[in-house]
Amino acid sequence: MDQLRALRYFVAVAETGSFTESAKRFGVPPSSLSRRVADLENSLGANLLQRTTRLVKLTEVGQEYYRQVKDVLERLSQTDASVRNYQTEPMGRLRISSMVGFGERILLPLLDKLKAAYPKIILDVSLTDEVSTLNRDDIDIAIRGGYVPNERVVALPLLDNNFIAVAAEHYLIRAGIPANPFDLKQHQGLYFRTPMGPTPWLTNIDGQWHDVSGPAALISNNGQWLVRQAINGEGILFLPRWVLQEAIAHGHLQELRFDHPVNITQQPDLGVYLLYQKHRYAIPKIRVAVDFIRQEVTDSLS
Repeated sequence: MDQLRALRYFVAVAETGSFTESAKRFGVPPSSLSRRVADLENSLGANLLQRTTRLVKLTEVGQEYYRQVKDVLERLSQTDASVRNYQTEPMGRLRISSMVGFGERILLPLLDKLKAAYPKIILDVSLTDEVSTLNRDDIDIAIRGGYVPNERVVALPLLDNNFIAVAAEHYLIRAGIPANPFDLKQHQGLYFRTPMGPTPWLTNIDGQWHDVSGPAALISNNGQWLVRQAINGEGILFLPRWVLQEAIAHGHLQELRFDHPVNITQQPDLGVYLLYQKHRYAIPKIRVAVDFIRQEVTDSLS
C-alpha cells in the first residue's frame, strides 16, 4: 500500500465528506480511492470513516487521526517546498575555506557584498593555510595558492601567485642593494612559512638550480606581520605581488630585480585557485558564490 497516497485520500474524504468529490480532486476513479482508504483502515485495525448511503463522516478515532495526519501532511508539504526552493534559490549554509592572506585582504570584503546580494545564504568561513579536501572536510568552496591541484575538482585560476622580492629603502641603504641572486645570501631574510616549511630563495642559472637564501631574521605564516617587519627595515621579503602591491604603491617597500629570476620553487606559474566539486555547481548557493567571487576578483584587477 502507498501509505502517503492513502493518507492524502483519507484527508480529502474527511474534508469533503465524499469519495466522489475527493476522487475528482485527484483525478482517480472513486472506487480506487475508496479501496486505498479501506486498505489504510485495515492496516490500522480501526474504522476511520462512518459510511452511509448518503454521507461519509469521521468516527471518533477518525477525528483524532485526521488532526494528526493533517498536521503531518502540512509539515511534509512545507519541507518539500523548502527543498524545491533550495534547488532553485541561493540559500542555506555555504562553507568556504581560504588561505589566510587571500581571505583577509580580498575574500572577506567580497563576502560582505555577497551576503548583501543573497541574504538567505549563511556564510561559514574558515581562514587557514592548511591543505583541505573538499569532500572529506565538507567544504563547498576552497581557495588555495600553489599549482593546479590533483583533486578531482574544478580549479578556476583567480590570480597568479608568483613571489617577488621587496625591502624598505632604509634597509637597502644600510645593508646594500643586492645586484645578483647570490648577493641575497648576505642579507637578512623574512620568510613566509607554508605547511611544507619556510619558502626558500631559488635561482636557475644555465639550467642549474641554486639556493640563495639568506640567514633568517624572521619566520612566520602571517603575511601581514612580515610586511610590517619588512617596512620596519628588518630584511628582504618574498611574497606574492598581490600581497605587496599596496606597500609598493605607497612607497613603503621597493621591488628588487635581478639579472636572473629568483623564485620560491622550481615549479613555474604559481597561482591562486578557486576549487569546487563539479557536480555541486548546480546548487544555487555554490553557483552564485563561484561566479560572484571570480567576477569580483577579475574586476578588482582590471
